[in-house]
Amino acid sequence: MLRTPTGGAGHGTATADDRAMSIGAVLLQLRDEFPEVTISKIRFLEAEGLVEPQRTPSGYRKFRPDDVERLAQVLRMQRDHYLPLKVIREHLDALARGEQVSLPSAGGQRDLADGSGDAGSGRATAARIGRAELLAAAEVTESELEEWESYGLVAPTAEGGYDAETVTVAKLVADLGRFGLEPRHLRAMRGAAEREAGLIEQVVAPLRRHRNPQTRAHAEATAKELAELSVRLHSAFVQTALRIRLH
Repeated sequence: MLRTPTGGAGHGTATADDRAMSIGAVLLQLRDEFPEVTISKIRFLEAEGLVEPQRTPSGYRKFRPDDVERLAQVLRMQRDHYLPLKVIREHLDALARGEQVSLPSAGGQRDLADGSGDAGSGRATAARIGRAELLAAAEVTESELEEWESYGLVAPTAEGGYDAETVTVAKLVADLGRFGLEPRHLRAMRGAAEREAGLIEQVVAPLRRHRNPQTRAHAEATAKELAELSVRLHSAFVQTALRIRLH
């Protein structure tokens, strides 16, 4: 749920200028629901015409509450329905005209206008999606996806299609690509992640083989906790390395 700025005590209303927010404030507000959103992502959506914040005379962006809600709608449609920006723009235009908009999901149709559906889950609604849906979710071409696959960055599941984790990887690879990072640069990250996963598997393997069902179930929780700690450690290492090089 997005937080809505309110006026101070003793003020019944707030003017548009009072409620306008900087891009940094918008980022903090959106991250409640979308932890992976970045300032670069917000600027990209602006460049694609999905949101049009006001500008101060000195050129700073000022976002209104309806701009923030529009950004949230865009991010939900990307996250939950894997829609390309062109289709998202058409849906938002239809909503602005007061039309009802139904979006596809794993369980059939979900109505965006009435707020139904698990918008706050932060996870993909479908267990697997097809190749065309993955292309739409990452907003890339077939040739780009083929290149990612040739470097082992993404791959379909054994059953066919792509799972939620692969969708996340694809979106992040696409975002990094906008900064000039190519698949050949990211292959080392993939290799490091596989080595970390191997270490985690060594820890939990004895638990998985245990006779006690509760112990085996605990193995999954342990693996998840270790994965989260590994990600945090990796992030801390990167931040530390950047501080050392920037000083």
